[in-house]
Amino acid sequence: MTDPWLVVVDMQVAFGDPGSRWAAPAYAAVEPVVRGLRERHAGRVVHTRFVRDPVEPGAWSAYYDDWPEFRVGPDDAAWELTTPPAPGDPVVDEPTFGKWGPALEAVVGDAPLVVCGVATECCVLATVLAAADAGRAVTVVTDACAGGTTEAHDQALAVMGLMSPLVTLTTAGAGP
Repeated sequence: MTDPWLVVVDMQVAFGDPGSRWAAPAYAAVEPVVRGLRERHAGRVVHTRFVRDPVEPGAWSAYYDDWPEFRVGPDDAAWELTTPPAPGDPVVDEPTFGKWGPALEAVVGDAPLVVCGVATECCVLATVLAAADAGRAVTVVTDACAGGTTEAHDQALAVMGLMSPLVTLTTAGAGP
């Protein structure tokens, strides 16, 4: 079996800054867990960044009407990773909630995925479901994910748990 890749979803200033309307309240609590997972998976870690598509296709324009402070370019400080990747760790930028697609697949090949990050009910959920739908084995590290609320986090984990055996839920202490 191929060693898994750790996919660190959107651990960015926009979601970690307590002053941001997009902040995940448990962000600071999961950040050290994510760092531990990065150490455990050294050499097989990919970070993702949510960045705005300036074209705002389809309903994205209405979405950004609700969040105008995030109508900023991909180099804006809001999109910076809160913990810089290790040298050689790839970063995949996508203007979509889900990060599973050709760019991420090109990095991880056919390896299983271990997923952590924010927000559980948004970008993590969309990434996990798309990867599982593509037949990828996905392990979600529940205590290394943070949602917009505890309730939203728990509900998203419950949904992902329904995708077994394609999706496995675990904690950092239990593996992977």
